[in-house]
Amino acid sequence: MKTTNKNTIGEIVADDFRVAAIFSKYSIDFCCKGHRTLKEVCKKRGIEESLLIDELDRAKNNSANQSFDYKSWSVDLLADYIEKTHHRYVSEKTPALRKSLNELCTLHGEAHPELFEINTLFTESVLDLSANMRKEEQILFPFIKKIKEVQTKGLFLEIAHFGTLENQIILNKEEHDTVGHRFKKIAALTKKYTAPAETCNTYKVTFAMLKEFERDLQKHIHLENNILFPKAVSLEKSLDKVL
Repeated sequence: MKTTNKNTIGEIVADDFRVAAIFSKYSIDFCCKGHRTLKEVCKKRGIEESLLIDELDRAKNNSANQSFDYKSWSVDLLADYIEKTHHRYVSEKTPALRKSLNELCTLHGEAHPELFEINTLFTESVLDLSANMRKEEQILFPFIKKIKEVQTKGLFLEIAHFGTLENQIILNKEEHDTVGHRFKKIAALTKKYTAPAETCNTYKVTFAMLKEFERDLQKHIHLENNILFPKAVSLEKSLDKVL
């Protein structure tokens, strides 16, 4: 896909995930706010469109940093990948991060009171994420896989108890927005995950873990919002349905 100022941020990243690093460099949200066009973002942020497009094109042509073509994957494969890679990541990393943040509040909270807000924001985020992932794994992803099976076998699709997939996805995206907004606050409070110079290694390691967690979360939400969900909705609309 040739990059133009009319493309949305989500479309550009969906076409080649290697460009995500460029948007991150400019603190441009490509996951929760991927619906904005490049023109809109550049105008709002005061970025020269042609320069940003050049950077994006260079990232795409960087053969040393290959990227999976997620857009070409079937919806069932993509749902499995998200669950086994990103859902599992959240589940595995959360306990250690919560423990470390609690320790930082105890050891450094008096000198750095912002740690308490960071801890609260992270705790609220992972609780919401856990509920969101559970709903996806028990309801949304199985239905998406069912849609693919129906298409493959040439069957009729039974209407889900929650109505259309599109309505369910709207709610899911709202939950993503809430978590994404909290992490923007965390990034601001941590000065983009930069630990104060005088602090201990635990402080620095915890902030590095938070930064990695947010980076994985951005990709996680991007794959769902900008690739999986649009593909699944389009597939559902193409099928004949029965009550």
